[in-house]
Amino acid sequence: MKLRKEETEKITVPAQKFAEENGLEVIYDPQAEGLALSSLSVNRPGLLLSGFDSYFASSRVQVLGKSEITYIKSLEPETRKQRLESLFSKNVPCVIVSRGQTVPKDIIEAARKYKTALFGSDKITALLVNDLTDYLIDLFAPSVSLHGIMLDVYGMGVLITGESGIGKSETALELVHRGHRLVSDDLVKFKRLRDEIFGEAPAIIKHMMEIRGLGIIDVKAMYGAGAVKKRKRLELVIELSRDIEKEFNRVGNISLSQPILGLEIPKYVIPIMPGRNIAILIEVAVRDFILKQDGYNTLAEIEKRMEQGECVIKSENKNVDN
Repeated sequence: MKLRKEETEKITVPAQKFAEENGLEVIYDPQAEGLALSSLSVNRPGLLLSGFDSYFASSRVQVLGKSEITYIKSLEPETRKQRLESLFSKNVPCVIVSRGQTVPKDIIEAARKYKTALFGSDKITALLVNDLTDYLIDLFAPSVSLHGIMLDVYGMGVLITGESGIGKSETALELVHRGHRLVSDDLVKFKRLRDEIFGEAPAIIKHMMEIRGLGIIDVKAMYGAGAVKKRKRLELVIELSRDIEKEFNRVGNISLSQPILGLEIPKYVIPIMPGRNIAILIEVAVRDFILKQDGYNTLAEIEKRMEQGECVIKSENKNVDN
């Protein structure tokens, strides 16, 4: 599932949205369908502006730093026009001028002529390139949407799954009431970034929960900003099940997992029975998982105690024989 190629399928992003998500000022927006982004990399077109155009990565977002702008200003008007046209005529996704520099009129005219989105940024060039690269990696990351509820429980990203009507939302609401944080209810969007999976809510249902008998509630408005989280790394799956025939983990000697986007996520299965407080059981499951992550093994501790008990019994028997 890893992205090994720089080029990938095109994703169209409106210029205004691209600007908002990257903290940019829109200098010129051609009002077309949007920016056709297809590369994970960002380019500084210094070589092209100097006249070398044998190879040029036209699919990349183009950034003009202080050195590029200073060089452009140093050129004779006719040469400057030719070099700028050699850049904008390549059908690049967009051009961004960094460091809060005043954008020369020639660049604005070239952007208008070739209907190329033009932005400005106050960030230093190196930081802008890093932030844009992170944005593009996130944009093109492998993704999937799964039904379930995701919460931040004791700092751990937990996905609660189970058949419809089993009580996932009511359990999640109790967990929120107990101080844990909601990420998404009903549907969770997951993205794989490197070797980690992050979940978040679709924009339309962000902070919302549907509770049977009550309807839709706004968790953020009801419990405050501390009761919700925008995005969280997925570390544990907990499945709620009514299937009494299923082999549940009774003594902790079974390791279950669920594949998501090519990674195996540890999984617990909790049986639903009358009288069980599922919210408390989920808290205990998360605490148990955290202990295991820290190297504590309950079974190993029991085996150690059993061995110590056997040694005591043997010692007592030896003393009786003597």
